[in-house]
Amino acid sequence: MIMIFNKLSKKTVLASALVLLLTCCALHAPDDPPATVSRVDLQRYVGKWYEIAHIPNRFQRNCSHGTTAEYRQAGTGRIAVLNRCIRADGSVDQAAGIARIVDPDSNARLQVSFVQLLGINLFWGDYWILGLDSGYNYAFVGDPGRKYGWILSRKPELGAVDMARIWGMVQQQGYNPDDFSLTDQVPGQSR
Repeated sequence: MIMIFNKLSKKTVLASALVLLLTCCALHAPDDPPATVSRVDLQRYVGKWYEIAHIPNRFQRNCSHGTTAEYRQAGTGRIAVLNRCIRADGSVDQAAGIARIVDPDSNARLQVSFVQLLGINLFWGDYWILGLDSGYNYAFVGDPGRKYGWILSRKPELGAVDMARIWGMVQQQGYNPDDFSLTDQVPGQSR
């Protein structure tokens, strides 16, 4: 082994180490971000949406069922956001926030803030519309790092055909459907 090492030049060893390092880095490099839909008509997008499924996250940990999101135009290119759910004890958990459009060419990339201090919104999070039914009946929303994901519908339930289409969108965007939990809209709803 020592004899083999002695026969190798320093350049060869350094080049091999560099290739190994770059290979390891490439294996851990983040994937390309998901692609948003090409265009969102915000007038059609606003209104009430029912959560059908989501990737579990810390800010929804107390939600038991009945999760909804309501969006309405708030002027100056902003959208008022009201997220609600029912806790296990039957009480309502809600968070009011504001969304701003990040990509006005498509309206598909937004950021949302639920924290306000002295009239200034803080801690903006990405809200990317990654899939949208042509009739605005259901949507798939996520973020560039695929840490968060939501499937939304205008109705509390979706049929099997629509769910199959949505799961196809989820996979096409590089998400794993197994990471999602189905959301009960009524207590004890079985899916």
